[in-house]
Order: sequence, then C-alpha cells, then structure tokens
Amino acid sequence: MTVVPPAAGEPRRPEGPRDPGDAWVVADSGERYWGRFGAAGLLAVDPERGILLQHRVAWSHFGGTWGLPGGALHEGEAAIVGAVREAQEEAGVPDGAVRPRFTSVLDLGIWSYTTVVADVRTPFDPVISDPESVALSWVPVEDVDGLPLHPGFGAAWPMLRAQLSAHPAVVVDAANVVGSVPDGWWKDRAGAAARLRDRLTGLAVPADDLGLAGDAWFPEVSLVVEGRARDIAEAAAGGSPADAAAAEAGVARSALDVVRAEGAGDDAIVAEVERRVASASPVLAVTSDRELQSRVEAAGAQVRSSGWLLRLLDA
Repeated sequence: MTVVPPAAGEPRRPEGPRDPGDAWVVADSGERYWGRFGAAGLLAVDPERGILLQHRVAWSHFGGTWGLPGGALHEGEAAIVGAVREAQEEAGVPDGAVRPRFTSVLDLGIWSYTTVVADVRTPFDPVISDPESVALSWVPVEDVDGLPLHPGFGAAWPMLRAQLSAHPAVVVDAANVVGSVPDGWWKDRAGAAARLRDRLTGLAVPADDLGLAGDAWFPEVSLVVEGRARDIAEAAAGGSPADAAAAEAGVARSALDVVRAEGAGDDAIVAEVERRVASASPVLAVTSDRELQSRVEAAGAQVRSSGWLLRLLDA
C-alpha cells in the first residue's frame, strides 16, 4: 500500500496542523481509503428520533451521499475514542451523551473501519461544525434505505439495522465468581466483591458469545451481592479506571448496577434475571452453581460459567 496526503478539496480539518492520520491509504488495486491508521464512525441511536446521519458535502469522498459522522483515527487511538471525537468535531455530539452498545469492524488488512453503535442517553440536536456536512439529521430507521447512502455505510447497514433490536444484559452471581478464585476473598468479602465490580465496568463481550453479529458488545451488567458483600458501593470512589477512560473519551459511564440480595442470593439472582428478560435480549447469567443454572435457564437466561467471565476479564 501507499500513503497519500489529502489534495486540495479533500477531507482535512479547517484549522490547526494536519494529523499524521489524515492521509489516504491506496491499495495495489488503486482503491483508496481515508485514514492512515484506519477510520471510525459513530452510529448514534435515539429511541425516539432514529439514527444520526451526515449529508456529505459535494466535494468530499462520495459527496452527496448520507453516512455516519466519523473520520481518520489518530495514531494509537482506540476506535471508540476516535469515533466519538470525530462525531464531536463534525456534529457537536456533547460529552457523555452516548454510550457504546457494540462495535463492528471492516478489516481489509491494509485498512480498517470501525462502526461504533451507541445509544443516546442524553438527547441532543446535532450542530454542523466543519465544512464536510451539508446537513445533519435524525433519520427514522425505516427511512434510511430511501436515502442515497455512502457505499460503505450502505453495505454495512442491513447487518447493523438487524442488530439494533438487541440489548444484551449480563447478571453476575458475585459470590460464585469471587469464590472460584482462592485469593483470600474470605478475609474480606466486601473488598473482593468491590474488586469484581470495578473489573466488570466496561465489560466487553465477543459477539459470538452472545449469538449476535458485530465484534465487541458492551452489555448492561447486574452484579448481585449477598451477605457481607452487600456493603459495597454502587461504584468506586472517584469512579473506576474504565469510567475515567469513558469520561476522557466523552462517552457515558458504563451501565453496571449493584443488586443487594435482602434474602437468599439465588432468589435475588433469579429475580434479577426475570427483570432483565422483560426488557433485554439476550440475557446471560454467570454462575457455576448447577442448581442455580437450572433456575436461571427456566427464567429465560443463557448460562455462562464463572470461568467464562474470568477469562474475559483477564483477556
């Protein structure tokens, strides 16, 4: 491949020095892709208004089409961070207004594009803040196919649309997960549960493990605690490292609820699974207790072992 800087009239920031990532990657076939270090775009989903689309200015690549706010990644920049940064620069997306639900990656070897699908947590009106947009608009999902779409977005849209109804949730049996590792947890049950809480913040689950399309999903998490572990706080003082990273990236904090069992822990886990099944899909229940596994399956959840979760957290 070769890397070519932008020519006159091609994408660039209106002010300040050009970032090293702002360049075309040209394949041996002659096809070119924007972003030396890859690119990313934000698919913001508002439950009332639809998805946020950008009508691209005529002189831009595939000008006149509709696509996602996004652009070239900076060197070493995470795709979620880059997608939100670009959406803030191009569409005025406020800090903390969206929370990522899943990512989908198109990897061509020489170049990659990551679509970050994110739920709007604080409604906002987009603002055109650079010369690359003719318009920014919330488009109802059922109307998207009627627009002239950017070819890349148009190719990805059927799969992305099919996943918009999926809202995965994970219910964690804290006592079972903590108890599966002989690290002295019995000396400080609340402290061990708090450490697990912090590790679960920002949990990423591979799409295959959920039976969904895409790459990584960021489910809502319920951590069910019992006994002495009920004394843990909802979140770490000052926020967890994952929350701090989210704040720096301009995204909403991770969705993690601490559920305190007033009676038997197993009953509280089944009740939380039933609550989640009513509004989320799929729902995974994490426990290695065989009797409890049967109960949560009967309540509509899929079962994953404590080892499965620990492997994800260690990865």
